[in-house]
Amino acid sequence: MNQQYIQKIRFGVVGTNFITDWVLAGACQDERFELVAVYSRTQETADAFAAKYQIPYTFTSLEEMAKSSLIDAVYIASPNFLHASQSILCMQHGKHVLCEKPIASNAREARMMIEASRKYNVVLMEAMKPTLTPNFLSVRKNLERIGVIRRYFSCYCQYSSRYDKFKEGIVLNAFNPELSNGAIMDIGVYTIYPMVVLFGRPKKIDATGIVLSSGADGQGAINFLYDGMNATVLYSKIANSSLPTEIQGEDGNITLDRVNIIGNVTYTPRLAASSGRGPVPEPEDISVKAEKDEYYYEVAEFIDVILSGRHESEINSLDNSLTTMEIIDEVRHQLGIVYPAD
Repeated sequence: MNQQYIQKIRFGVVGTNFITDWVLAGACQDERFELVAVYSRTQETADAFAAKYQIPYTFTSLEEMAKSSLIDAVYIASPNFLHASQSILCMQHGKHVLCEKPIASNAREARMMIEASRKYNVVLMEAMKPTLTPNFLSVRKNLERIGVIRRYFSCYCQYSSRYDKFKEGIVLNAFNPELSNGAIMDIGVYTIYPMVVLFGRPKKIDATGIVLSSGADGQGAINFLYDGMNATVLYSKIANSSLPTEIQGEDGNITLDRVNIIGNVTYTPRLAASSGRGPVPEPEDISVKAEKDEYYYEVAEFIDVILSGRHESEINSLDNSLTTMEIIDEVRHQLGIVYPAD
């Protein structure tokens, strides 16, 4: 019996940190994914990473890897301030690009990246994983059940171990604005991007936050106004929270346990009695059991887009990525956060 032919997409990776490790754990579950090259600034680091994953080719020049006929696509997990320049370089040489979130330092860079993807006829997609998981698809599928939507609330607050170093006077990458880093870029984006996917661009943005002595933000709270609907997001790298994400409608609510890693999704119908008396509605578990690693779905989506001949993902679309960056730009403007990339 002839084995069914599986078309492979040959990947090179830029970035050898723990995020790359996480993504590769999921990517390797897709038979179409083939890891063939790694770029690092030093040969020693490239060799060590190549040995870890049995990668046949190493590069210490990104331009040489971008020019190489050995690869079809590049996954970029470098510091934020390098996302645009590295992505554009790869796209100029005909390579599809899966770029870590946030896609760029600012909207201006995002527009340049989008322009390059169209000019060179390649796929560009932001690696925002939660919006491509089965549980987020369940949220979209069940959204109409809650009727007219009145509020979106999302919270992602996670105390960073790097903040302890910051308090000792050591500014690591996470709180370094020179690298286009800070709380909104690192984790706040997880609360904003799903909102954009579900509800589009807000009409008004009001932000408050705490800007640290380095010039990066430590936490923030943002209120958004939509037609007939409000949205609020909270994010922090200097405090923890266990608050969930909730979408409130006139006929019920949908609750996500965490917005960055969606483990459980529930639908709760509205209490029918106007007096508030009577039996409390039982939440319905609308979670979908994931059959694959959580990072599998973003890589699978990216490969699907390439092989289908489409130019972008429907969910992690270029417009959604650009809108998110425009929102973050406005929040940073209101908070007085400036990056060299601006």
